[in-house]
Amino acid sequence: MTELSSRAGSSALYRAVWRWHFVAGLVVLPFVLILAVTGGIYLFKDEINNAAYHKLRFVAPAEDALSPSRIVAAALDAHPGTLKAYAPAPAADRSAEVDIMGADGLRDTVYVNPHDGAVLGTLWDGGASGSPAMSLVRRLHSLDYVGWFGNRLIEAAAGWMILLVGSGIYLWLPRGRQHLGTVRIKARRGRPWWRDLHAVTGIYTGIFIVFLALTGLPWSGVWGGKFYTFAYALGLGMPDGYWSDLPRSSVPTGEAVERAPWIMEHQPIPQSSLPEATGAHAGHHAGVAAQGPVGVPMRLDQVVAEVEALGLVPGYSLSMPEGPTGVFSASVYPDTIQDERVIHLDQYSGAVLYDAGFADLGGLGRWAEWGISVHMGQEWGLANQIVLALACLAMIGLCLSGAVMWWKRRPVGGLGVPALPDDGCIPRVLLVMALAAGIFFPLVGLSMLVLVAVELVAYVARRRIVPS
Repeated sequence: MTELSSRAGSSALYRAVWRWHFVAGLVVLPFVLILAVTGGIYLFKDEINNAAYHKLRFVAPAEDALSPSRIVAAALDAHPGTLKAYAPAPAADRSAEVDIMGADGLRDTVYVNPHDGAVLGTLWDGGASGSPAMSLVRRLHSLDYVGWFGNRLIEAAAGWMILLVGSGIYLWLPRGRQHLGTVRIKARRGRPWWRDLHAVTGIYTGIFIVFLALTGLPWSGVWGGKFYTFAYALGLGMPDGYWSDLPRSSVPTGEAVERAPWIMEHQPIPQSSLPEATGAHAGHHAGVAAQGPVGVPMRLDQVVAEVEALGLVPGYSLSMPEGPTGVFSASVYPDTIQDERVIHLDQYSGAVLYDAGFADLGGLGRWAEWGISVHMGQEWGLANQIVLALACLAMIGLCLSGAVMWWKRRPVGGLGVPALPDDGCIPRVLLVMALAAGIFFPLVGLSMLVLVAVELVAYVARRRIVPS
């Protein structure tokens, strides 16, 4: 009797997991497709930008280079406006980039040959994405066009991706047999072939899909915000004390620089001392480069020389001060994550108000930054990109095979959703798992409550239709 009860419980749990795997898979399918397609493209953003805008981004290499001020002057002559940021050429065969806000309020990037000052062309400023096209891909990847609601949808989809992998592995495991589920496609046609394809793809690529979902969550609004706060509270995220005796603005670093490391994006930037108080913090940091005259902002050439003397690696961008208390902000997010860095300088004295890099972060902060770097295909070059591109293709294959299986099994006029257990009860094991998942992934928990409500409505409707 006990054995029969155990088998019945196991069968009920299997059917409940299968039902939720099926329903959740269909619900998040379009979002997973968006993530996979746009993510797969964005992995190769540098290669795409270099090919599409080769004439803007590359120049004939030469040893001599013009000063930053002359490069910016050439850009402003061709495209009048307000200088917002300057990115020196990262290599001898690359162009310099000058971001200018025009009179129309639009921000454009002007590409200049650093050796002769020739203006190569202009593009709408794509920020860290490097081009308008890649900026579009990035914003689609996060559903940024839908605002905060889109961000929440993507966060929920990422959480469900992790649970779908876990529930898929459970469904793949044997039930009452000694051998494991299929590790190769055995069927030759029809729905069984699609089922084998779905199972085999999932079992071989599940760990990569989970990695992509987890390392993408730091950018999310709810989960990412809680992780940031938790890491900071434990002293394992963003370090404190860099500006304990300096005034801070309300502007977060992520809005002030071209590309800030994720863990530093929410930190407010410090403020420059107003001209009459410029000397207040003189000597606060040793090794400050040439001081500008009191009340006069430092020249661009001086600032570039200082940040490079501080050891900022090539590929960085320098943002201009905003207003009289603004600061010069230099940031770099290179392929070698250990070289990431953000530096803020007082615009009048050149004093280093803030200087932090990868080594200054706490343990969780370093792991998060490393995971994000791998997520973006930067850490191990082409091998990193290819492996994650294959994972994106696997996600697309899982979506397509899941959709085909549903289409083939659905009855005429129905959805073909797997039936509830006979008694309509959700097994307690599944409820405990759902509760745990909901605590770790809040938006997944919220969507689970919606699924439970739908299940209850379906059960009540079935009881009314089918007489007891």
